[in-house]
Amino acid sequence: MVSMHTSPAATPGRGDAGGMNVAILALASSLASRGIEVDLLTRASDTPIEKQLSEGVMLRTLAAGAPIPMPKGRLVDVADEFGEAVATLVGRQAPRYDLLHAHYWLSGLATLPVAIELGLPFVQSFHTLGAMKNRELAPGDEPEPEGRLRGEAFLGSQADAIVAGSAAEVSALIDDLRAPPDRLWVIPPGVDTELFTPGRVANDSDVRKYLGLETGRPLLVVAGRIQPLKDQELAIRVLAEVHASRGWAPLLVIAGEAADDEYRRRLERVAADLGVAADVRFVGALDRETLADLLAAATLTLVTSHSETFGLVALESAASGTPVIGFRGTGLVESIADGESGTLVDSREPRDWAIVASSLLDDAARLERLGISARVHAEGFTWATAAASLLGVYESLKRR
Repeated sequence: MVSMHTSPAATPGRGDAGGMNVAILALASSLASRGIEVDLLTRASDTPIEKQLSEGVMLRTLAAGAPIPMPKGRLVDVADEFGEAVATLVGRQAPRYDLLHAHYWLSGLATLPVAIELGLPFVQSFHTLGAMKNRELAPGDEPEPEGRLRGEAFLGSQADAIVAGSAAEVSALIDDLRAPPDRLWVIPPGVDTELFTPGRVANDSDVRKYLGLETGRPLLVVAGRIQPLKDQELAIRVLAEVHASRGWAPLLVIAGEAADDEYRRRLERVAADLGVAADVRFVGALDRETLADLLAAATLTLVTSHSETFGLVALESAASGTPVIGFRGTGLVESIADGESGTLVDSREPRDWAIVASSLLDDAARLERLGISARVHAEGFTWATAAASLLGVYESLKRR
């Protein structure tokens, strides 16, 4: 039996819980289909619950700190209490789990001591690294605190195995965290190719009506938390450049929860200053089904992030048959197959992105071919493959 525990900020399985929790739930379900019982542990933001999410996958929320939602920056304050709750659940006399797998650094900080005390193998997945984010810091964004950098470095030296999503993350683990290379495993995330599929929306009028989007206009989509790291401002400036060169603009749809209200207001001001406010739609956080509808209806997806350990949205868009334009850097060079699932841009200059976008908007045949090959690319990344690789990691630790 395996315990996967996530940073106690959100519950795995929620439609708006973010890419990390989507990945955890998908991995857990795939492991369960192979006969591995999985408990997903997270901090209770209200009354603790136990809930079976699917056969072989149990969600347990544990009391740690006040039973209310907590800001990300304060979660470190309850890490010890969360770890103690995990230890109590595991049982010190006869541990109920064969292995602990921490997702995100705060979860590792809380539960590595539990694994050491009970002699259980310990696997760490970071999903994002403070050092990577600081190296590609967005203008005006706050760097990750020194405490996080030290905590990640400690986990990198102590974990029995570290699962990375891309070669770019492995480089950061070795160069920045000094993690032992022989403990590193690269397992790219998968994509739900049944949910994200080109055939999902035979007629996109329903999703357009639901989201308040006009019919008959191409859609550029940006999906992800609204924050400087994701750089939705670049997408707005690209839209303005497309408008200036063509005399008209597609609709830019920005989907995601606002992690930074001031940054959201800045985006609105930039759109107004550039004269494209009427062409930008903020549609908020979407459940998985609506996101799949939107990506299938989209003409192009823009992945404007300064840094991504992999880039799950790029893969979901490709699975939907929608080509992706992204920045050539960090994990995006692995999630976007240049010329196959989309185009990688070497700069962050809006005009360079606009040239790529306009060339695709003007060539329907090329856009269609790229959409077909994008789907083929995405089909090479499945959660079944990721789970099988993860089982290999677990088995290697059991043999030690």
